[in-house]
Amino acid sequence: MSAPVLEVQNISKRFGGIQAVKDVSFTVGQGEILGLIGPNGAGKTTAFNMIAGFFRPDTGSIKLEGSHIEGKRPWETCEAGIGRTFQLSKPFGDLTVIENLMVGGFARHRDRLVNVGKANAMCAFLGMEEKRNVEANNLTAFDRRKLELGRALCTEPKLLLMDEVVAGATPSEADEMVQLVLKIRARGLSILIVEHVMKVIMSLSDRVAVLDYGELIASGPPKEVVSQPAVLKAYFGERYVQSRA
Repeated sequence: MSAPVLEVQNISKRFGGIQAVKDVSFTVGQGEILGLIGPNGAGKTTAFNMIAGFFRPDTGSIKLEGSHIEGKRPWETCEAGIGRTFQLSKPFGDLTVIENLMVGGFARHRDRLVNVGKANAMCAFLGMEEKRNVEANNLTAFDRRKLELGRALCTEPKLLLMDEVVAGATPSEADEMVQLVLKIRARGLSILIVEHVMKVIMSLSDRVAVLDYGELIASGPPKEVVSQPAVLKAYFGERYVQSRA
């Protein structure tokens, strides 16, 4: 069995009197999709931010392909091979779709012609060829989300962090995004995804890890994990669990 692409070991983060993440460990394998789930305030975004370099863990280590990346700055984690999307998409509004994708490409290559070719190929992959010359400000919210995903992919990541990729999407848009993520995984890319829409997580994830009050309470295959009492309690409360007993 090959070594994991991402190894998170015993990471913790405190903000004043709030323990946002406590002693959390998990791995993401090559070509695997790991879903990171949990109720609001569980620590998912804080964990994401530590992996992406926005926060330094108070304790613990984070390795990408065996190399320590904890404490690196966001642009350094990008150079190391981590791409990320955000809950709120923020493309360069006055730039076209192609130009936005080229921005991602320049993180890896300095040659403009190389990046033009990469951007055009990414447009086709995203199904946005007809919008290649449209300014980002004139795109729909869903197309801006796809554009942000494409820009992250143009950095040629080894690991892609996806934060609530179907937030605000219609059912048909959510289905399109699921198919797009599966196409990305088919390329061999490893993905760590945070998502509140359980249908999406269940259909995408090979495994899920569940956080509650900053602690890892369960991990494993999605269908097995979501039926565990600790997970049901975290989402629905103690009364719900007792009513099922």
